[in-house]
Amino acid sequence: MRERLGSDFGRLWSAYAVSTYGTWIAFGAYPLIAVQVLDTSAFAVSLLEAAGLAVAAVAAFSLGPWIEHRAKRPVMIAMDLVRCAATASVPVAYLLGMLSYGQLLVVSVVSGTAGIAFTAASGAYLKHLVPRDHLLMANGRFEGTSWVATAAGPPLGGALIGLLGPVVTVLADALSYLLSALGILRIRGGDVVTPRDPSAEPRDRSAEPRDRSTEPRGGRFLDGWRFILRDPTLRRLFLNSILVGGLIMATAPLLSVLLLGQYHFPAWQYGLAFGIPALGGFVGARLSARLVTRYGRHRVMTVSGWLRSVFPLGLALVRPGVPGLLVVIVVEGLLITCMGIFNPVYATERLRRTPVHRTAQILSTWSAASKLLHAALMVIWGILATLTSPLAAITVSGVLLLGTPLLLPTRAHLSAPEPVSPAPDVRVA
Repeated sequence: MRERLGSDFGRLWSAYAVSTYGTWIAFGAYPLIAVQVLDTSAFAVSLLEAAGLAVAAVAAFSLGPWIEHRAKRPVMIAMDLVRCAATASVPVAYLLGMLSYGQLLVVSVVSGTAGIAFTAASGAYLKHLVPRDHLLMANGRFEGTSWVATAAGPPLGGALIGLLGPVVTVLADALSYLLSALGILRIRGGDVVTPRDPSAEPRDRSAEPRDRSTEPRGGRFLDGWRFILRDPTLRRLFLNSILVGGLIMATAPLLSVLLLGQYHFPAWQYGLAFGIPALGGFVGARLSARLVTRYGRHRVMTVSGWLRSVFPLGLALVRPGVPGLLVVIVVEGLLITCMGIFNPVYATERLRRTPVHRTAQILSTWSAASKLLHAALMVIWGILATLTSPLAAITVSGVLLLGTPLLLPTRAHLSAPEPVSPAPDVRVA
């Protein structure tokens, strides 16, 4: 764990940390603005989250092939700048008295699309920067940083909201994207570009796949899907991850409405309820690699995967006041600790089974499909909450999560040889 991953990885890690802290300082900012500033309903809050995810996902499906044939670092910088500009428009419109629900929708779409592109490019770039044997260590450090930011960001954001109003955290988020872009600009390492022109392909064309750049866009559009569904391990990881993430994300806006709207939690308590549990995620991320070394990938993934699907049902016990706050902290703490253990193992397994020349396309397909499902489930759960109550909808999600571990890869899947896919010649810029 003490091995150096290199100065370029350190710069990438620092840029990630800055933008992640900004994101978590602004945690729940859009639902909070929608509820407290624009006075929107529970369904409208769910729609705000869902519409941004859905439109961004549809736009992002075509980004994978586009990113694959470009240097990854400039793509990451551009996407950070796009997110900075979009996010900064919210406090500007608020100060001018022109902020609207429609603008929040547009910002959500633009930021979501840029976020998918950034994730796909950074995943491919990470495989280039970090040796294969160190990927779990690198993913563990990203995961740990994410959970520390999750612990510190919401309480700080809640305090800032209490002092200066809800849009100040959105401004902090915009600034974090700018700083992230500047940090990535400092990376001096090379970049990976998969060539598209015939002159960049190997001379022996018989042993290589044909040039996919001349195929119809629809054929290249489906490449990511084909590869994920053809590999049994990736297929199971994909189905498990999008369902677990979708069912948890479907309740996020409803939990905001429940705690802020119905139970009238102060903003600082709302931030505290999600900040303290994130410390468990940091602990889990730090333990992940050690647990894999001691018990093996399959056992760690199975146990943590089952536990992360059991604990959310405890949110059915949330009530007003301090008892309800304690329930949220305990349930989220247990859930997030398991996620901190599970996520680095899952992310590493996904990268290890993905050819370097397809990483950006597969990650963009994965992310876009996840966001589409998240959006659909948010709308469904918004309707369910309208017909019943936010607490009842949250309980239904917890019950359905109990069946998702059945989709986890078996020991045979994880021990099977990783698929080998022929790769085109790859240039290092």
